[in-house]
Amino acid sequence: MDEDRLYHDPALADFYDLENGWDRSPDFAFCRALAEGAASVLDLGCGTGELALALAAGRHVAGVDPAPAMLEIARAKPGARGVEFIEGDARTLRLDCRFDLVVLTGHAFQVFLTAEDRRAALATIAAHLAPGGRFVFDSRNPACREWEEWGPEASLRRLDHPRFGAVRAWNDAAHDPATGIVTYETHYEIQATGRRLSAASRIAFPEKAELEAPIADAGLRVERWLGDWLGGDFRPGAPEMIPLGTLA
Repeated sequence: MDEDRLYHDPALADFYDLENGWDRSPDFAFCRALAEGAASVLDLGCGTGELALALAAGRHVAGVDPAPAMLEIARAKPGARGVEFIEGDARTLRLDCRFDLVVLTGHAFQVFLTAEDRRAALATIAAHLAPGGRFVFDSRNPACREWEEWGPEASLRRLDHPRFGAVRAWNDAAHDPATGIVTYETHYEIQATGRRLSAASRIAFPEKAELEAPIADAGLRVERWLGDWLGGDFRPGAPEMIPLGTLA
């Protein structure tokens, strides 16, 4: 995977929390409930650390992300000393520790563009899961073709950035049917100066069948496939593919 400027460029990373309303995020609430009773949590792709920090009280939490700019934001937040923030790649990470819960949310699993990358990430989950522990991750259902909603007109929004002031933001996206990979652009135009910050990102949209065998091959067992973060079962047309499981 190439470095994604959306997360590695400090100026762009600075928009991440502004764009994600954690207090109304269903995956955030689901993982907080799932973590009840877990003494330790590994948050792979922790980003700016909001979930890791929310789970840190009374338990060992490690937050791992490959982007130093995201981790810099995480480490500056109140309570950051209560989380072990680690720069690392979920495909190759090996900590000398196992966890009661391993989470990989925010569609971070979709940054693994190839079957080989996905197998490596699943092996990492298995390598860090304690006996009796549970894992969960999410990937958008390609049948919903969500990228079609990411055009400039539909995605146009106004943001109030604490440092930049008023910002005009929009996205654009292109789907490659041969690979299932979507390239999406993110643009932020600072109204006071006209400066534009942009990044192009790539994510994969694997089918559910492309996840089932690699999960089993990694030594993991899915207890339940969810179709959304509100707890609904997976069905054709569900927006999400969310395996919730444990070691096989």
